[in-house]
Amino acid sequence: MSFILQGIGVSEGIAIGHAHLAAPSALEIIHYLVPSQQVEKEIARLNSAFSVVRKEFETLQKSVPDGPARAEFTAFLELHLMILDDPTLSEAAHTMIAETYCNAEWALSQQMHVLISQFEAIEDAYLRERKADVTQVVERVLKAMMGHSGYLPVAPKHAGDSILVAHDLSPADVMHYKQHQFVAFLTDFGSPTSHTAIVARSLNIPSIVALHHAHQLMLEDDYLIVDGTQGIIIVNPDKSILDEYRLRQGQLELEKKKLNRLKSVAAVTLDGTPVELYANIELPEDMQQVKASGATGVGLFRSEFLFLNRDDRPTEDEQFEAYRTVATEMRQHPVTIRTYDLGADKSLNDAAQVATNPALGLRAIRMSLAEPKMFHTQLRAILRASHYGNVRILIPMISHAAEIDQTVNLIKVAKDSLRDEKIPFDEQIQVGGMIEIPAAALSLNIFMRKLDFLSIGTNDLIQYTLVVDRIDDTVAHLYDPLHPAILWLLSHIIKGAKRANKPVSVCGEMAGDKRFTRLLLGLGLQQFSMYPAQVLTVKDQILKSHMPDITPLVCKIVKADRSDKIKALLAKLNN
Repeated sequence: MSFILQGIGVSEGIAIGHAHLAAPSALEIIHYLVPSQQVEKEIARLNSAFSVVRKEFETLQKSVPDGPARAEFTAFLELHLMILDDPTLSEAAHTMIAETYCNAEWALSQQMHVLISQFEAIEDAYLRERKADVTQVVERVLKAMMGHSGYLPVAPKHAGDSILVAHDLSPADVMHYKQHQFVAFLTDFGSPTSHTAIVARSLNIPSIVALHHAHQLMLEDDYLIVDGTQGIIIVNPDKSILDEYRLRQGQLELEKKKLNRLKSVAAVTLDGTPVELYANIELPEDMQQVKASGATGVGLFRSEFLFLNRDDRPTEDEQFEAYRTVATEMRQHPVTIRTYDLGADKSLNDAAQVATNPALGLRAIRMSLAEPKMFHTQLRAILRASHYGNVRILIPMISHAAEIDQTVNLIKVAKDSLRDEKIPFDEQIQVGGMIEIPAAALSLNIFMRKLDFLSIGTNDLIQYTLVVDRIDDTVAHLYDPLHPAILWLLSHIIKGAKRANKPVSVCGEMAGDKRFTRLLLGLGLQQFSMYPAQVLTVKDQILKSHMPDITPLVCKIVKADRSDKIKALLAKLNN
């Protein structure tokens, strides 16, 4: 049966291929049928996993230490036990196995959907958010069934034309899926700035989010057309529609080939204004794409991805090799390594995080300063790598000048330890700060006296300024890069940095979005950092831009106070 689904297109392009369904968690569950004579055994396997997890929770209850957090932690465990014993989860899964002959993992993951839907219908905001506890409990049971705490994803059957259909994806999931070369990503949840969307754009593949029920409506191996530009999915299309989209797909490929001719062309506006285009990366393996894009540096090495999807910490030597590889391959081009931005949605495997609001809790530089031993290891690794290239250190999520002072002192301690061991490093290594919190933007003059350069993280700057969760599709329409407050902050930061003669770049999603290229140029930005796949598209915009024409229009945009007026001026700017 053919039908159409509509979501939010977050990465342009057309993909055609087979659906590969992934589980709604960090564990990927493949749907398969069990023989009728093994149904009882499958139910027993599920019951055994529930028993294992129940014993784990009961053991944890007995080991909770006395102290102010005892009551809260005990309540947390009791809630998880209640979820574990909920008939909606266990007994309904038994029925599903018995009636449909599906495997236990699949039955449990589907019943999780049902229970989560019940929580989402609750009016009380606190209770509604307990759906995250449901996911955590189910993940624990699934891991017990699989017999391990780690996870390696199952490769899709259709290599080369598989389309990932997921309920949701975490940053750790995304790192797993990058290696399988999917031609498109589709998720029930998410927004234009969710991690699924960001990584899809980094891979230059179509992506649609906020589909809500796609994961339940589609079947494994369904044939799909994904139109990332329009946000449309056609499931099992007829021949005429398929032929039409294949023609469109071919035309888009021709346009990409034309852009490839710009790889070795310098990014300079029509009036001669030079612009640096840097790349954002997560792992050293991304350097192949960086070189293919013609980027003139690495503007953001997200070092926290070295820490994900593992039960141990990367050693100093392991980190050093990763950083040195990137520094060496970029030769004397700048490589900006952001110290790990862990916490919030990028947690370590063994982190017992129960914060009410992780996005506002112990994350990024706050976590680094709270874990000085782990931070010292990373700083030594970065400093050692600085001997092999033009390496810079970037501090994430700063909000207080004291955080800069503490970090600089810890860098000094790391330097002293390397000197004692006669290990070479760049004595003049630059230290910069990410401006992604309104407090940092408003304290710019104080921060600039302590930093060598600035990098604007527009994703979090917008999220924290507008108080909008950027991965929640229910408020995605409120996440607005063109909000007057955001435009004023960007103008304030860029102009302030230029007055102080401090280099400033934008490394958030706005930098790689061609709709905002001329806007940022008009604000005075001359350093952009984005995913490698976005470099040539942005360069094309720069080569066609004329600063004397852009600047007056951008001034009007910054002064405008109505959304419709701003959008009309932006359209005029881009035409």
